[in-house]
Amino acid sequence: MSTSTLPVTETRVRFGDLLAAEWIKLRSLRSTSAAFVIGALVSIGICANSARSNVHLIKGSSNPDQRTAIDPMNAAFVPEAFQILMVVAAAVGAATLFGEYGSGMIRTTFAAVPARRSVVAAKVAVVVAVTLAYGTIVGAMSFGVTQAIYDQVSIGLPFGAPGTLRAIAGSALLAPLSAVVGMTLAALIRHSAGTIVAIVGVLVLLPRLFTGDTYRWVKEIGNAMPFSAWTALVENPARSLSPEGADGPMRWVSKYPVTITEAWIVFTAWAIVAVAVAVTAVHRRDV
Repeated sequence: MSTSTLPVTETRVRFGDLLAAEWIKLRSLRSTSAAFVIGALVSIGICANSARSNVHLIKGSSNPDQRTAIDPMNAAFVPEAFQILMVVAAAVGAATLFGEYGSGMIRTTFAAVPARRSVVAAKVAVVVAVTLAYGTIVGAMSFGVTQAIYDQVSIGLPFGAPGTLRAIAGSALLAPLSAVVGMTLAALIRHSAGTIVAIVGVLVLLPRLFTGDTYRWVKEIGNAMPFSAWTALVENPARSLSPEGADGPMRWVSKYPVTITEAWIVFTAWAIVAVAVAVTAVHRRDV
């Protein structure tokens, strides 16, 4: 009696199928949509409230210099508002990994698709695309809403004003950058609560430890943080043309500022390192 062995054929999963699968996973989570909507409303609301407060200040002041002392760009990109954007985007990115690790679904995913790098690459691509759209919407709407409010006192800036498109682009890219950092932390920690704490620590609290101009090396470390780079990108160039500013008093300027070129380099470096670490961590560590 002879037995025959049937050849085993390996089915290769197309990357497009992986993208479709990851998109279905992401959009099927109600918490993702809720996080985006609430995060956007809170971020834009903070900026709008800042603009409204400044408008009331101008209307209630008898000082004619009060109008020129306010930089309209500041209210459009309030730091606290975009820190919320960072945390929301990072949490959504992290959830694509720690959600599967926590439920055990990651074993099924890797059993179906042993090519772990491809799975993570698909997750990154979907998350980056979604959060880029999210960051663009929040950045553009924040600027548009605040400048519409400022038009009440005739100091609103148009979208074509110097530095505006750069600020919106920087804010748009801040979201996917934060998302891939969140994915990296999730790949390393693999626990939801620990990952969220790490996200807040790395993206929000860590830059605060490296401020001030007393020691240059401390400041330079701070300059290498994503949030510091974003701050440089949303700076109004019209306010730093002369010691007194082009349209009013110039704000305090650090002795060791982040240049625009350095800011883009920081964004790029963090994104590359974050993706590389996430892919490597998932590929090398057991589930």
